[in-house]
Amino acid sequence: MDFSLAEEQRLLEETLGRFVQKEYTFEKRRACQRSPAGYSREIWKQLADMGMLGLPFPEGDGGFGGGPVETMIVMQAIGRALMVEPYLATVVLGGGLVAALGDAAQKRSVLSAVAEGSMLLALAHWEPQSRYRLASVHTAAKREGGGWVLNGHKAVVLAGGQADKLVVSARTSGEADAAKGISAFLIDRQAPGVSVRDYRTIDGLRAADIELRRVRLPAGALLGREGEALAAVEAAVDQGTAALCAEAVGVMDSLNAQTLEYIKTRSQFGQAIGRFQVLQHKAVDMMIHCEQAKSMALLAAMKVQSADAVERARACSAAKVRIGRSGRFIAETAIQLHGGMGMTDELPASHYAKRLTMIDFWLGDAEHHLDRFIDAGRGR
Repeated sequence: MDFSLAEEQRLLEETLGRFVQKEYTFEKRRACQRSPAGYSREIWKQLADMGMLGLPFPEGDGGFGGGPVETMIVMQAIGRALMVEPYLATVVLGGGLVAALGDAAQKRSVLSAVAEGSMLLALAHWEPQSRYRLASVHTAAKREGGGWVLNGHKAVVLAGGQADKLVVSARTSGEADAAKGISAFLIDRQAPGVSVRDYRTIDGLRAADIELRRVRLPAGALLGREGEALAAVEAAVDQGTAALCAEAVGVMDSLNAQTLEYIKTRSQFGQAIGRFQVLQHKAVDMMIHCEQAKSMALLAAMKVQSADAVERARACSAAKVRIGRSGRFIAETAIQLHGGMGMTDELPASHYAKRLTMIDFWLGDAEHHLDRFIDAGRGR
């Protein structure tokens, strides 16, 4: 089987590689990270002008009709540069759910705005009690006066404080943890009753806790059919998982290169420490872990749009398990080989290690996905 990229995909990879090398240095990232918004609006506009923000959406909705392999290429570039711009939150998770559930008017207005860089989205689904259980939704939506009223609490919403609109899940019927009865709504972040507590995560990104107190919505705010949003949420989270795996591969590639360069130039006992055989073995182990992660990230990208939900779930969970374990090994070994310098804020290696640590926890850690892989195989 040929796994090489098509000509258009290879050009996309080269274009992004030149862009991040020229426009997104580590110093630029630090400046973006420390800005009030937590990202660069200038960089975001450049990504829009390059067609990156509309890449996975259908052409009829203002996108370019790309697929999961194109998303994988973009996310690998984001990982290599350690970009803080909210691509995962806006394009993959929020945009993916609108593309799956929205009607023609909703998709046309929202996705075209995302593609041109004028709208940020965030998926507000997880709650304090839910952990990684996607069906655990206690936020309630009640019909009132021809519209809806929402009450509830969403936790750790990636880019929730920066988003213009929130894609919010809420229970319109059924028990608190039932698969049936979950609906999705499109809400303005600054709507009356929406309270946002924004904060920075340890890897330099931004997340938010969101309170919904009698948030009134028109009937048109509902995405898709009432009570049937969970399947689309699961598919969007799998797409996000595959994208995270691709980002992790980019992070690992860059961290491995930094570590190899460091042990080639750091001298001890009159010679470069890279000449010591034990450190050579560790560098080789890092490379092997990265290659294994690449293979699994590619598998996830190939299977994430499978019509068979079990096949999709098993592929994405298997990749996330491998990514979590390889990421941990590479992060720990890179810090060890850098010595005390590896722990400092001034050295890029520590920031790459933090991102790998957080990628393991976003959208389910390795232990959760191992259980999910087993349960999916048993038909649960």
